[in-house]
Amino acid sequence: MRARLARRLTLLALAGLAGGLLLLAALLGGVVHALTSSWDAVVSGHPFASGLWSLSAVLLSLCSAAFADVLFSAPPRPQGIRVTRDTAGRLFALLDTMSARLDIEPIQHVFITEDMNAHIHQRFAWGVAGPLNTCLMIGLPLAHSLSPAQFTAVLAHELGHLSAQRRGWAGVAGALRAWWARTLDRASAGFACIAPWLDEKSVGFCIQMLRLARIEEFEADAIAAELVGHDLMGEALVEVSLKSHFLEHDFWPQIEAYNASRTRPALWPFRDMALGVEAGFMRTVSDHAVAIEESLGERFAFHPSLQQRLSALRVPCRVPEGEGTSAAVHFFAPMLQSLAMSFDRAWWRAWRKNRRRRYEMFEG
Repeated sequence: MRARLARRLTLLALAGLAGGLLLLAALLGGVVHALTSSWDAVVSGHPFASGLWSLSAVLLSLCSAAFADVLFSAPPRPQGIRVTRDTAGRLFALLDTMSARLDIEPIQHVFITEDMNAHIHQRFAWGVAGPLNTCLMIGLPLAHSLSPAQFTAVLAHELGHLSAQRRGWAGVAGALRAWWARTLDRASAGFACIAPWLDEKSVGFCIQMLRLARIEEFEADAIAAELVGHDLMGEALVEVSLKSHFLEHDFWPQIEAYNASRTRPALWPFRDMALGVEAGFMRTVSDHAVAIEESLGERFAFHPSLQQRLSALRVPCRVPEGEGTSAAVHFFAPMLQSLAMSFDRAWWRAWRKNRRRRYEMFEG
């Protein structure tokens, strides 16, 4: 089912991109024709006609530039702090072992981000053309929230995506589908006059892309479960859900409230995150229920709900036991301080900027 749906959506994306290229070629052809006609009018001694053709050439050029900007929108470059085999040897050894078991090329590029997430990032080398570059993005909050074993299950899930859905021509197809989705979004945002019509025509493609994304999550879960075990995969999913809820609804609001009236923060979120997760997180059934209810309410989420994923794995939904060592300490101990410092500085700059903007709005 996943392969058929991916193939159909890829063909739709190719058709859309081909149509866009043809339209751009027609616009550029109109520019050339208008310029040629303007020159002919000058030679023939018709300055008024020459001016009209020149104006047409300018308008068509502007349309061509705007359309090319929409059509050739490259995906963002990987953001974060790159780690190497020298600085994160344990992590790369684990990735190499799992890659060998899945018969895929070892991951060479790993970036640490400030997100509570991990994902495979793929991008054409030259934006919209060239060989496909693959990176693994790992959120530092995620590493602080999981045990080494749970973190291994999450990495197995991400490599499962790469193994089943993102290598070879399948990876190219995925990049093309993402390219067409970006084009639709940018066209809707950039051309207000056609946005309602475009949204109506593209809603089917977007819904099917969501469906594909959810099927891919189930598939990656199944592959990871074969590598690390169904129970550990289910445990990791529950832990991610619980810790995400804790960080979003407890940790970050407390950090912001505590620092709200200070000129310099007394609590630095990334420096103090390990202690905050260890001391502040409560393993209660009520928190567990809230996390499940929130995931069920996300109708248009790319990921299936926690309950659906656990049901597919055929494992119970239970709160895991806490462990003393986090994945962040296990895999990134030598660089944790520098990683936290970099993310804290970026957070404080953004926090000060937002606070200044709120103050100016209040004063206004």
